[in-house]
Amino acid sequence: METVNPATFDDIRPVNDNEVPQAIEDLIASDGLWRALSYIAPDADRAALSDAMRACRTKAEFKSTIGYKTVMAIARRSTFSLTISGRSRLPADKAPCTFISNHRDIVLDAAFLNVLLYDVGYDMTQIAIGDNLLITPWIRLIVRLNNSFIVKRNVSARRLLENSRVLSEYIRHTLRDTHESIWIAQREGRAKDSNDHTQTAVLKMLCMAGQADNLLENLMELNIVPIAISYEYDPCDYLKAREFQLKRDNPHYTKTERDDLLSMQTGIMDDKGRVHFTIGSPLNDTLRHFDPATPRNEMLTAAAAAIDRDIYAHYRFYPGNYVAYDLLHASLRFRMNYDQRDKARFEAYLRKQIDRIDDLPNKDEAFLRTKLLEMYANPLKNHWDTKTE
Repeated sequence: METVNPATFDDIRPVNDNEVPQAIEDLIASDGLWRALSYIAPDADRAALSDAMRACRTKAEFKSTIGYKTVMAIARRSTFSLTISGRSRLPADKAPCTFISNHRDIVLDAAFLNVLLYDVGYDMTQIAIGDNLLITPWIRLIVRLNNSFIVKRNVSARRLLENSRVLSEYIRHTLRDTHESIWIAQREGRAKDSNDHTQTAVLKMLCMAGQADNLLENLMELNIVPIAISYEYDPCDYLKAREFQLKRDNPHYTKTERDDLLSMQTGIMDDKGRVHFTIGSPLNDTLRHFDPATPRNEMLTAAAAAIDRDIYAHYRFYPGNYVAYDLLHASLRFRMNYDQRDKARFEAYLRKQIDRIDDLPNKDEAFLRTKLLEMYANPLKNHWDTKTE
């Protein structure tokens, strides 16, 4: 395949190492950063943190010191535990992978994955992030310093095709030429009801830059590894439920920048309980059994379904998932997986989250409760439906 000029990617790539010192100076000069830190880490020493940032001369140094310490501080503050399993399924030779996961939290899914990979001796990934979240210049700076590349949203159909092609080329360039893994969500945006499905559009984009006449080879070159993410509590669940009602009551409702900022802030700061990441089986183990003559759309659908099955198989479940399923379906199917204290605790949690929704003119508590229950029951439903296929 012809090598692409790296300058093609200047408006979506992370900062280059030679740009790190200036990017850090621009970040330090940003009032927005320090306003955010005054809320997230009120005890942070501005002078000491500025000196620590200036000591970083490369992206690798920035993300393994400043980025790592920041994410671990968030984990200590907002999780009971942050764990990973399945590390034996990572390539023994540290070959770069395309990690594809379900998507729960706007900011922390990829950030948590990176620190967990770093702790088990695997290189951190480059992270795909939508430009709709880069609301302020300092946010754009900090994510690019932490090795994120930008996915352009809300563009015309004509521009979308071109942007997708460039993004696909960038991902191939990163895997092949810079030998870095990447993380990308299985779909655009979060599955608000936790009913996780891989969009074939994501796989189509990933394959745009490959050899057009061999889709199976294109898919295998990506070295896709599914990741299952399981949060005991989703801090943004009440915001997602609120959005469901707003969209039900007004089909033309769209989120604002303020909504995205609140979701980012809530996801970072609020309690998540136990958080677990499971590294799944490399997709190539399944793709090897595909017929190369399979029609294109059929192959993409089958590949997406294989990713989904692997994610469903590797969820980790907590008492709230079992309680939510039984409450939602008025059943006792999972009664052996929780006790009355678990049930009372989860119902109290639901009540607390519904009470946080205080700005809906026609607040429909029954609807909101159902939506919250679906968020916690759907992963369990998909897991068991897959097991019984």
